Amino acid sequence: MTVRVLIADDQVMVRQGFTVLLNAEPDIEVVGQAVDGLDAVAMVAELAPDVVLMDIRMPRLGGIEATRRITGPADAAAKVLVLTTFDLDEYVYEALRAGASGFLLKDASAEELAHAVRVVAAGDALLAPNLTKRLIAEYARLAGAPKIPAKGRIGDLTERETEVLSLIAQGLSNAEIAAGLVVAEQTVKTHVGRILVKLSLRDRTQAAVYAYESGLIRPTGY
Repeated sequence: MTVRVLIADDQVMVRQGFTVLLNAEPDIEVVGQAVDGLDAVAMVAELAPDVVLMDIRMPRLGGIEATRRITGPADAAAKVLVLTTFDLDEYVYEALRAGASGFLLKDASAEELAHAVRVVAAGDALLAPNLTKRLIAEYARLAGAPKIPAKGRIGDLTERETEVLSLIAQGLSNAEIAAGLVVAEQTVKTHVGRILVKLSLRDRTQAAVYAYESGLIRPTGY
């Protein structure tokens, strides 16, 4: 199945460059280019892309608020992949909290870009686990940081679900978790689904952030 992509960036060279790279992939199609956040929100409603490559700093409406508007509705289907110049950027963390599924450095190779789009489209694993883990840990420990709203509590999870959540927060994929726990990958997927439902979280990325913000995982060594 072809992954439909919308690119939102105020720099024309970035939009065109990524478009050329992604359209060269047999299973990816760039269906539109947005010049800012407002344009991105409107084009998501019109074109129904699977993935939005979202710059953070754009005129009129920035990427964080645009991400919130795109992923906020209960029936939201598009996933957001944030584009950034620096991997330790507080705005990227806020974008993850707003509903983005991961982030990608703008100097990523064509192979990394295509892989990132496929991963986010599949919703199967955190993007760039090591960088994402470091980013989440860095900003989750800031005093007074607002928390991700969750109707459920860590205590509502079973022991195995709590274990799986902690491994998600460490940046492990379903396959890696399955190997470590010596269970089938489908079993891990079932646990992940139940975790999201019990905590009323949107996806794995929010689950990872919540694991840090709830205190289940304590950031150290950063």
